Amino acid sequence: MIEIKNASAKYGYTYGIKDVTLSFRPGEIIGLFGENGAGKTTLLNAILGYITLSEGEITLDGKHIKRKDMTRISYASSEHTLFPQLTADEHKNFFKAFFPRFSDERYDFLMKFFGLPKEKKFREMSTGQQNQLETIFALSQGADYILLDEPFAGNDIFNREDFYKVLLGILEPTECLIISTHLIEEIKNFVGRVVLLKKSEIVGDKTCEELDEGGRDLISWMREVYNYDENRAADVIRVFQKEQEK
Repeated sequence: MIEIKNASAKYGYTYGIKDVTLSFRPGEIIGLFGENGAGKTTLLNAILGYITLSEGEITLDGKHIKRKDMTRISYASSEHTLFPQLTADEHKNFFKAFFPRFSDERYDFLMKFFGLPKEKKFREMSTGQQNQLETIFALSQGADYILLDEPFAGNDIFNREDFYKVLLGILEPTECLIISTHLIEEIKNFVGRVVLLKKSEIVGDKTCEELDEGGRDLISWMREVYNYDENRAADVIRVFQKEQEK
């Protein structure tokens, strides 16, 4: 289990995350939601050790995460961190050297599913293909905890819908998947738990089972947590139109 206790991280005087307490357990599929700048990416980077906490701690199975533990945590984002000059298969050989549980079978299956060329250099792929490849490697490394940060940027809706279904079919019961995304409507039936961030803090954390038992749906709960005003856009338009009439 990954446990985050009273964790804070700063960029200068600004909090990236503030007093965050969470735990992620094996077998969970978690949606991490929040507006731009809410702290989603900072939280994932803190788990990975890419940024240093100013307060609190993050542990894996009760122990501080060390370099040797990183084979148990994989990560993919839309920021394109792979080597531009290497092909997919060359990347595979690279990852296999560092991740002893790398799954050739899952890699081959997902490459075929996406229709990606194994001998094409990363820099020659489209943005959507690059994001797909990064996600494939995160899913194939044999990690216990898979962190995906906006992994579907540049992919059409049909590719994304099929991919959610494929994920449910290939994930092992012990694998924990954490997806940071803005595509709430698309993944609301895929995730089992939702964590909401706002201004660097956790403002909501519920399982979909808890929402169902309370007779609530995900979107209405989120509107309530974020104090969403459904008339805001109409009010702004009315003000704009009145200004134009002057």
